Amino acid sequence: MELIDVILKAGRSAVELALFILLPIMVVMLTIMRFLEAKGFLDWFVGKIAPMLRPFGLNGLSIFAALQVSFVSFAGPVATLTMMDQRGVSDRHIAASLAMVLSMAQANVLFPMTSMGLHFGWTLLISMVGGLIASASTFYLFGRNLSNAERAIDETMHHPVADDAKGVLDVINRAGAEAFKITLSSIPMLVLSMVAVQIFKNFGVIDWLTSLLHGPLTLANINPHLVLPTFTKYLAGGTAMMGVMDDMLKIGDATSTLINQSAGWLMHPFDVAGVAIFISASLRVAKVWKIAALGACVGILLRTMAHNVIF
Repeated sequence: MELIDVILKAGRSAVELALFILLPIMVVMLTIMRFLEAKGFLDWFVGKIAPMLRPFGLNGLSIFAALQVSFVSFAGPVATLTMMDQRGVSDRHIAASLAMVLSMAQANVLFPMTSMGLHFGWTLLISMVGGLIASASTFYLFGRNLSNAERAIDETMHHPVADDAKGVLDVINRAGAEAFKITLSSIPMLVLSMVAVQIFKNFGVIDWLTSLLHGPLTLANINPHLVLPTFTKYLAGGTAMMGVMDDMLKIGDATSTLINQSAGWLMHPFDVAGVAIFISASLRVAKVWKIAALGACVGILLRTMAHNVIF
């Protein structure tokens, strides 16, 4: 009976989080993104900014990947990474782009957590800087021995247009369907991960870890309450961590200050689930992920330090 109670409680929390927080925000943000895409604004923006970001080891498609992870979801850049492979982008540029994406704050956590007190502007700005540092460190340091060979690259994204009412309606419907698909696909992992975390809590694993690390964390001026969301994030992903943080806020174990201070450490796709999804993009992406992970660690470290200094 206790297991059934855990499953029901975790399932209720996961569904409420997905349908009442994640889904509305994703519908609005995806509609805006797809509308800007259909109107050609994103193509114009990428064309203007791409030359400035080439010194960081990025190209036009890399910028689309950054926009997707920041304003769509952590899984958004998977299709772009696949496209980079198919269009002949070099291994070195793919590694730099993957490092950038792995170290940036993902939209499916960034936007919902603003309702919990997360400072959106600072988090997005620090995320972008961290992503650039991650890509540059990968391109010039960790991935300097990777191949630079590439074919002539088409750096544009091919997408529908919205020149009339029907086109606009199609964009809205497509964005809504995409948001619903992202939300629904997050529920199984969210339920399973929250059940797993609750079981670990019931067996005393989380309390044992918190007790074990309390001294060192306190000495390092780190809140011991971060053990649970950290354990959840790296085991089950950012959406599950968001559910845990929501519960911690309700019982008073977390505050908006703690959320902002820990955002650099907890909000990015670099976890077991995230890496598994990204390496499925293509064989070349899977080949360079370990090198990209090193660069991502640099970006995440920089973001962690920046959030602690600012908040």
